[in-house]
Amino acid sequence: MTEALKAPLTVEFPFTRSLGPVQSAFLTGLRERVVLGVRGVDGRVLVPPVEYDPVTADEIGDLVEVAPTGTVTTWAWNHAPRRGQPLATPFAWVLVRLDGSDTALLHALDVPGSEHVRTGARVRIRWADQRTGAITDIACFEPHDGEPAGTAGHTGAFHDPVTGIVAPARLDYTYSPGRAQSAYIHALAEHRTVGERCPACRKVYVPPRGACPTCGVATSEQVEVGPRGTVTTFCIVNIKAKNLDIEVPYVYAHIALDGADLALHGRIGGIPYDQVRMGLRVEPVWTEDGRYPDHYRPTGEPDAAYDTYKELL
Repeated sequence: MTEALKAPLTVEFPFTRSLGPVQSAFLTGLRERVVLGVRGVDGRVLVPPVEYDPVTADEIGDLVEVAPTGTVTTWAWNHAPRRGQPLATPFAWVLVRLDGSDTALLHALDVPGSEHVRTGARVRIRWADQRTGAITDIACFEPHDGEPAGTAGHTGAFHDPVTGIVAPARLDYTYSPGRAQSAYIHALAEHRTVGERCPACRKVYVPPRGACPTCGVATSEQVEVGPRGTVTTFCIVNIKAKNLDIEVPYVYAHIALDGADLALHGRIGGIPYDQVRMGLRVEPVWTEDGRYPDHYRPTGEPDAAYDTYKELL
């Protein structure tokens, strides 16, 4: 049996969003070392604040300043901090109900060990040295033995308010394509394309998924297809992708390889983009040490008749 492959994979992008008046005031307040909540329809003060009441869904905007001190309502110990977390040393994730608030805020508590954390512990905000109008303006919480801190009754009106944020999103994980796709990838390294045949409907699927998408039964019989195929549908790409060294415009197509009952994706080259057409017969072009075809080019054969590929559109 072919050994299943696996590899680390990172999905990362900057998420940009605009802020409504409540979130704008909350984040601007953090920049100015002020914590603002919002009063709900039932009179409770919600921190972090929301734009709409969680019970009635009414729009709310009565801002209320709360204290930078509070009480731990629950916690969990993080013995191995990961990249991008608030602290580089072990810390506690805590829910803190700030004085003057009726709900709890999630953040990090900086203590030497888990034995120093308890529900009901008093804590206070440790502000970041450099503040930009983000939740990270709260560096973390720290133990506090004093009285609740006072407030100035800030109204939420600020000079130069924060109106938008960019939040980096990143997901690191290990991906395994499974048995069927691992066999497909191994075959590509040998300049071969291998699919799997369904034992029920006898269709050959490329790339294989280990099961027939129509019948729902497992597939295991390997079938080599291609290398030539037929363009079934295509699109002309006019926007250059980041980190992709291909000049626009270019054509990306669905290609039904000979012997396959499912079209796969591939770029069409070796022909002007405005001459690509449905039914065009193509073959793969491999680069040196390439693990998959770089693109497909015309074979010079007559175009395939529509009836030969219409079921694969």
